[in-house]
Amino acid sequence: MIATTFDPPYVMAIFTSIRTGVEEGYNKMNELTLAEIKKIDGYLGHEAFRDENGFGMNVSYWKDMNALKNWKDNILHKKAQALGKEKWYEQYKLRIGTVNRDYDFKRAD
Repeated sequence: MIATTFDPPYVMAIFTSIRTGVEEGYNKMNELTLAEIKKIDGYLGHEAFRDENGFGMNVSYWKDMNALKNWKDNILHKKAQALGKEKWYEQYKLRIGTVNRDYDFKRAD
């Protein structure tokens, strides 16, 4: 599903990753962090996918850098990061940027 965002500018965090074969606890942590992220003031939404080879991307959208920093400093998020490095991710990269323009198209039925 395409995330609904607000008028630019807003901040995005692009998290790309390659998973290990370890599944233990991953889905539960995903569920917990999704519930937690929605509580952060300034969270605008996200889009995510993972392919059959373990490559995935999660793009989260934020009102500003301060909102994103509040997520970065979140205790549950820090626990998820530690577990990710320990067992769930082979490799990851985080990119942070500002969206200055966006536009969309939706086919009318």
